[in-house]
Amino acid sequence: MTGETGPQTAPEAHSLTAKLANGVAMPRVGLGVYLVPPGRKAREAVAAALKLGYRHIDTARLYGNEADVGQALRDSGLPRDELFVTTKLWNADHGFERTLAAFDESRAALGFETVDLFLLHWPVPRLRKDSWRALERLYDEGRVRAIGVSNFMVRHLEELLAGARIAPMVNQIEVHPFFQQREVRAWCAKHNIAVAAYSPLAKGDVARDPTIRKVAVEAGATPAQVALAWGLHHDLIVLPKSVRLERQRENLAATKIRLTPAQIATLDGLDRGQVTDWDPREAP
Repeated sequence: MTGETGPQTAPEAHSLTAKLANGVAMPRVGLGVYLVPPGRKAREAVAAALKLGYRHIDTARLYGNEADVGQALRDSGLPRDELFVTTKLWNADHGFERTLAAFDESRAALGFETVDLFLLHWPVPRLRKDSWRALERLYDEGRVRAIGVSNFMVRHLEELLAGARIAPMVNQIEVHPFFQQREVRAWCAKHNIAVAAYSPLAKGDVARDPTIRKVAVEAGATPAQVALAWGLHHDLIVLPKSVRLERQRENLAATKIRLTPAQIATLDGLDRGQVTDWDPREAP
């Protein structure tokens, strides 16, 4: 994105990308599938999103729907190099050898030779360093295009970088106007680690906030679009979740919303430390 007020034009969502530290292009808007039930519902949600223009799907072993995500991606008929799929290592699978085995299981479920981004889902104590060594091997072998972490705070990142050969390329954390995680975002920016925002709509709370609703009226947008446009303005990769076609369309159209500096400043003032999901700030 360029300029203080965001994009000057309305780019297609799949052309709006973040360039990771290793040069890989990661779509800036992705569909999250956390809590999307495995089976037909997950396949249909992903298929609908792809038809709308999404090219980035964010799943995880924990979600239980990797196979459905992979099936929908393959059934779409879209070229593999136009698609970006993220999955994650779950806590029970940490440790060097177990991480390698779990990755193979996730890759088989997805049905792809290469995974675009593989993340440590949580900073599991004592084992995360060994798990990261496994991710480095997967990257060296070309089985993943990029590696990263999720829910890592600054102290976790500092510890990891102290012993890592390869720095994380992405840190996926909860970020929205009510929980802005400025310290972590600033640290990641300094170290060229892209930040991906899960729960960017604060589980629907942005739609009920009077300040965001006021900005939405001013911008000719919905509250959800305003929250996502705010995230894109701050160079985040945003991962809204919805199985409803109209919501998927609405979220994708956030790439076309242009917020003024005053509106950005208003949204910047909404930080209140509101965690809507896991809270890793006290994780050892």
